[in-house]
Amino acid sequence: MNDEVRIVLPAQEDFRHIVHLVAGGLAARLELTYEALEDLQVALDAVLACREDDGDVEVAVTVESDHLRLTVGPFSAHGLSALDGDGSDLGLRRVLDTVCDGVEVTERDGDCWVELTKRTAATAGAAG
Repeated sequence: MNDEVRIVLPAQEDFRHIVHLVAGGLAARLELTYEALEDLQVALDAVLACREDDGDVEVAVTVESDHLRLTVGPFSAHGLSALDGDGSDLGLRRVLDTVCDGVEVTERDGDCWVELTKRTAATAGAAG
């Protein structure tokens, strides 16, 4: 069974701490390390910095048996243009690929959403 918390809040930087608290509480259930949680927070802040406005943003934090997933959106395709590329330059894609185990951009109702995944230490160790 998966647990999920959805939060809708202004995209302004002042509100990001709320998502950090929720993600941290759910990450504790997976026994994610402090470093893994910090990686997710870095990724979340980097993605939220792509917002071109101060409108609402939705963040869904999902706890699954072996990983934590953050789904963030909506974004315009132009707003996520920094994710284009292969990660060879020192840009957003490289940051996300470095701190997350999975990064995926999906489209819903004409908007883009970013899914960030971080595996538990036990799962990450077995995969690597």
